[in-house]
Amino acid sequence: MYVAGIDIGSTYSKAILLDDRRQVVGKAVRRTGFKLNQASEGVFDELLKNSGVTREDVTYVAATGYGRHTVLFRHTQVTELTAHAHAAVHLFPGTRTLLDIGGQDIKAVRVDGEGRVRAFRLNDKCAAGTGAFLEKTARYLGLATADIGPYALRATKPVEISSVCAVFAESEVISHLSQGVSAEDIMMGAMISLGSRAIQLMRRVGLEPEFMLTGGMVHNAAMIKALEDNLKGKFNIAPDGLGQLNGAMGAALLGLRRIEKLIAEGKPIPPTAANLGTTAEGPVRRRWSAFTPVKKPAEPCQPGGECPVVTAKVTVQRAGAAA
Repeated sequence: MYVAGIDIGSTYSKAILLDDRRQVVGKAVRRTGFKLNQASEGVFDELLKNSGVTREDVTYVAATGYGRHTVLFRHTQVTELTAHAHAAVHLFPGTRTLLDIGGQDIKAVRVDGEGRVRAFRLNDKCAAGTGAFLEKTARYLGLATADIGPYALRATKPVEISSVCAVFAESEVISHLSQGVSAEDIMMGAMISLGSRAIQLMRRVGLEPEFMLTGGMVHNAAMIKALEDNLKGKFNIAPDGLGQLNGAMGAALLGLRRIEKLIAEGKPIPPTAANLGTTAEGPVRRRWSAFTPVKKPAEPCQPGGECPVVTAKVTVQRAGAAA
C-alpha cells in the first residue's frame, strides 16, 4: 500500500510516497509555475517515475500547501501548519519549535510531543522577508539559486540590508554595488537580514528547543549559519533533502493514518489515484455505492390525468471532493 503527499507551494511543488511502514519510497521536487493544476499533475507523474509505481498502486493522496485545492485527484487536504507539525515530530520527536522558510512566506510553529500545533506566527506580506527575495537578489547578482549558499560563505564583511520592503531592499543592493561592495558581502547580508526576521518570528511563538528548519533553505549552508548565529542554537535538519519535503511528508503521514483508521473500522478504502474520468470541465472521480431500494406504494394519479413520475438521478463527483 502506498500513500502520496503533495505540497503545492508558491515557488516549488513537492511530492513524497510512503509505504505502509512509513518508509520513503520516492520523492519529487519541481517549480510550481503559474498553472497550479498542471504543477500537481507534473510533480505527481515525476514522483511515480522516481518511485517505479503506477497510479493504480497509489491507495491514497493527501494534498497540502497554498495550492492544495488544485490537486484534482486528492482524497483529502490538510493545512500547511498541520502537515509541517506532524512531519517535524515524526522526523525529530524532540521538536518543539519549527521554522519553515518558503518562497512567499515564513512560518514559525510551536508544537507538542504529539505533533499538534500549539502556536504559530506568519510573516507579514512582504517579499523582503521570504526566500523569493534571496532568489531575486541572486538573479540580480548573476547567480543561480544553487550557488547562493557557497557564494555567500565567501563573504568577509557582510553589509546590512535594513529595508523591510522588497522594492527598497533591492535599491539598497544596487546602492551597495555602486559603492564597490562585493557581491558576496551583499548576498550574505541579505541572508543575515532574512535570518533576523525569521528568528524574531520564532521568538513570538516562544523559543522552545528542539528547533527544526524546513523549506528550501535547508539546502543553503549560508542561510543555516545566519539563522544559527542569530538564534545562538542549532537547528535539526532532516537528511536526504526531507526538510524541503516536510509538508508533503506530513500530508502523506496523515493520509496513511486515515487509511489505517478506515481499515480498523472495517470501512471501505476510497478509490485509488487512478480512478479518474474526464468531462468537459476536467478530471473527475466517480464513486459508486450500493443500496437497497425501498418499495413504496404506488401513488394515485391526480385529478386531471397527471400521474407521478419516478426518476433516478446519477451524480458525478468532481475530483478533490472529500473522501
